[in-house]
Amino acid sequence: MRYYLTTAIAYANNKPGLHTLYEVIGADAIARWRRMSGDDVRFLTGTDEHSVNIATRAAEEGISPQDFVDAKVALFQSSEARLLISPDRFIRTTDTDHLLAAQEMVRRSHAAGDIYLGSYEGWYCPNEGFRTETDVERVGDGAVCPNHPGVALEWLKERNWFFKLSAYQARLEAWLSQDPSPVQPAFRRNEMLGFVRQGLEDFSISREGAGWGIPFPIRADGTSAIAHDGTADPSTGTIYVWYDALINYLTGAGFPMSPDGAPWWPADLQIIGKDINRFHSIFWPAMLWSAGLEAPKQIWVHGWLLSSGERMSKSRGNFLDPDEAVAALGADGVRFVALREVPFDRDGEVSWDSIIRRYNSELANDFGNLVNRAVTMAQRSFPDAAPPPRAAATSPLGIAWAVTRTRACDAIGQVALHEWLGALWELVGTANRFVDSEKPWELAKAARDGDAAAHEQLSGVLGDLLETCRLISLYAAPAIPRVAAQVWELLGHRWPYDEVGHGGPALEKLGEWGACVAHRPLSSPVPLFPRLERDEQPPATR
Repeated sequence: MRYYLTTAIAYANNKPGLHTLYEVIGADAIARWRRMSGDDVRFLTGTDEHSVNIATRAAEEGISPQDFVDAKVALFQSSEARLLISPDRFIRTTDTDHLLAAQEMVRRSHAAGDIYLGSYEGWYCPNEGFRTETDVERVGDGAVCPNHPGVALEWLKERNWFFKLSAYQARLEAWLSQDPSPVQPAFRRNEMLGFVRQGLEDFSISREGAGWGIPFPIRADGTSAIAHDGTADPSTGTIYVWYDALINYLTGAGFPMSPDGAPWWPADLQIIGKDINRFHSIFWPAMLWSAGLEAPKQIWVHGWLLSSGERMSKSRGNFLDPDEAVAALGADGVRFVALREVPFDRDGEVSWDSIIRRYNSELANDFGNLVNRAVTMAQRSFPDAAPPPRAAATSPLGIAWAVTRTRACDAIGQVALHEWLGALWELVGTANRFVDSEKPWELAKAARDGDAAAHEQLSGVLGDLLETCRLISLYAAPAIPRVAAQVWELLGHRWPYDEVGHGGPALEKLGEWGACVAHRPLSSPVPLFPRLERDEQPPATR
């Protein structure tokens, strides 16, 4: 089955913080899960590179806007690579095919009668765009952007092209009201429904006089502003940066370059942050319908990472450096903690101390210790071949796995990533308690003394433990891909997927209790997640 997954694209003005990459980590886990399940996956992420602020920053540094964003994009790509992010395409809004896609969307809406010339007057955020009076914070006679503290807003008046959002009010209300709604979680859908029911206003889709951006393709008289040689009439201005940015999802789907139009569209899942919900859940569907295209199948809206009750951000200076985090915890550790520490549907408080606590408790102590205890005990008593698990119906851990598996699959299918990992780590706890109750070290001593029943019991206990470790690592692999493969190798199994999750057999088949037979003896244990001492690590919070 084809599966198209996107994230919001990041504003390419600085090095990313962990809060910037949180969304991408979650999407990457879903992409890996889908690949391991046998789906034909296209995972898209990237950068938003057109804005007045970027042109201003570039001028201050004495370089071109293109050179400026090239340097910033390289920072994003390197941080994503360190976190094992595996997009099938990293899209940039400066890509040539994206320019063509954005201009084609404008042409289609113009042909449909959905755009018209008008004038705009109001507050403008250099980092984000035009804002309504209710979306600003007053400071004396001026205003600042609530999403970019310290960034002063400008009062602008200019001639712009407008999109007839008001014409789509009834259709948007009906679309949002579906059961289940395409916008999830439900309380985010309800927020958008409330906004729509207040009445929709048309919005600007162009900027006058801006030189850095995608040229607007239509003149005031309706004729093309793009010459046969591809050059543009500068008097038409540029496509508004956020309108241009939204279209990246279509570009990544093959629009309009593919003979099939957009072979990957509509997107199966678009993951975004709550601060841009309105753009994606109201403006974006209307833009698509205007162009004769379908709306996304599902939009998932996540919350923010908080520090001392405030949203993490570069402008506030309360962010976590992802590269420092990877240096301390490893890529798998950062990925796991990011998705486990914060519910994916809500805001969550994060600190360096809480990250270390979660890492030490659940990865170093609970899971890492479970695997190493199981392998060590099995290797001592069964050096030639790992003991097989008992039948699922007769094994306490086999019975527990059946429940865990269902819960984990349901949770990740509903984009509840914290619940997916939570279900698996409940089984980690169950398995550790199983070790304590069964006391395999006592069984091993009795077996060495010639007790045949104890030897058989020991084989079953250790076989069940090894199988539980295999299955937990398999189903947690989208979060901890390198360690999961390492666990399989320790257990004598050959990891069946490549570095991004392609391969097989499908996850469903491998996830059956007792589905795999080890191809070689157990390996000697290694520290999977070395415990961290807080005072040995540099602070990651700025």
